[in-house]
Amino acid sequence: MDHSRAAGEVGGKRLRKERTAKKKNVFKRELPLHLMLLPGVIFTFIFCYIPMAGMIIAFQKFIPAKGMFGDQEWVGLDNFTYLINMPGAMSALRNTVVIAFFNIILVLIVPITVAIMLNEVRSNKFRRTVQTAIYLPYFLSWVVLGGVMIDILSPSSGIVNDLLKLIGIEPVFFLGSNKWFQPTIIVTDIWKGFGFGTVVYLAAITGIDPSLYEAATMDGANRFQKMWHVTLPGIRMIVVLMCVLSLGNVLNAGFDQILNLYSPQVYETGDIIDTFIYRIGLIDAQFGPATAMGLFKSAVSCLFISVSYYIAYKFFDYRIF
Repeated sequence: MDHSRAAGEVGGKRLRKERTAKKKNVFKRELPLHLMLLPGVIFTFIFCYIPMAGMIIAFQKFIPAKGMFGDQEWVGLDNFTYLINMPGAMSALRNTVVIAFFNIILVLIVPITVAIMLNEVRSNKFRRTVQTAIYLPYFLSWVVLGGVMIDILSPSSGIVNDLLKLIGIEPVFFLGSNKWFQPTIIVTDIWKGFGFGTVVYLAAITGIDPSLYEAATMDGANRFQKMWHVTLPGIRMIVVLMCVLSLGNVLNAGFDQILNLYSPQVYETGDIIDTFIYRIGLIDAQFGPATAMGLFKSAVSCLFISVSYYIAYKFFDYRIF
């Protein structure tokens, strides 16, 4: 009995040594990868986590001359109450939700549709040409594209209004009309960004087993049926991933885009949370209310990300982390 116990202890020690040795080997093998991550971790810590200390400004009557951690007057939730009653705050929230909602929906539908259409194209040369053409705007800044859009959509000399005149329609001031500003923002944002999603979904489609399409063909399926029963289920996990990531942007309606395209005459439908924070915080120097609005936006975004992660795991058995 003692002999078998001793043998078991020796075997246990040997097994623990082997596990320790394996862990060391894995760590040595993965050490270069961890070192590659280090600059990004340091950058994120410095520019994302350390500035979070400034959230206390949302609960203070902040005076810059006293410093962030100086003798500031604590006002509790007064800044949030002030925001609720502030003219323009609720309209900025409403505009943000409307623009972001349509962006999230269309940024899924349009790239998937284009990717499926391109996947059916037989000519590889034509497919690469289209991919490059639709992907190019994604790399351009809205500082550049803003000027381009202002020229294209100009009511007096823009090419869009010139085409409208040819078919007998009066010129439209797309960037100066409260009726047309939101649709213009949504369409131009989709135009700029759908190329990235298209490339992602095309890569996912190419990873589908070709034998599934062959089996569907043998069963008499047409192109639409193969798309519905093979292609879409094959890219389901990528769609879920992109949807989860996009839900975190539910209160992001494109600050740089709108800042470069809007004007005071379209504040009613064009002002969003980010531009509202920019105006009251940096221009009007109301740092407390501006920080309170930013904190509210971050809290809502965090909530949506958490809920979307849970839904992805609960209903699709998909975990990102």
